[in-house]
Amino acid sequence: MDLYESIQKLMDELTASIKVLRKNGETLAECERDYKITLTTQALRLRAEDMPVTLINTTIYGIKEVADKRFARDTAQATYNANQEHINITKLKLRILENQLAREWGTSGKGDL
Repeated sequence: MDLYESIQKLMDELTASIKVLRKNGETLAECERDYKITLTTQALRLRAEDMPVTLINTTIYGIKEVADKRFARDTAQATYNANQEHINITKLKLRILENQLAREWGTSGKGDL
């Protein structure tokens, strides 16, 4: 595979990764929203049951529903971050190949004169 084909392949991969990032970003936002709603709802429930405010912050994270929503949010965040890293690495590879292509074109033109 020549440099141009490699560059084209990486550009296609980058485009696909950006589309996936958008989807992962939406999933992350939904998980964050669900977690915050569940956290607030459970905090209000505990307060209505006359739990001291100082204990709510300690207790709330052990409630299964809250813990599940937090896990989903954290997992979505990790997926989103991994996708961003993949995009950054793909861009780096693309720059390296573009520089290599520029060097090859630059040196081949000098020898023809």
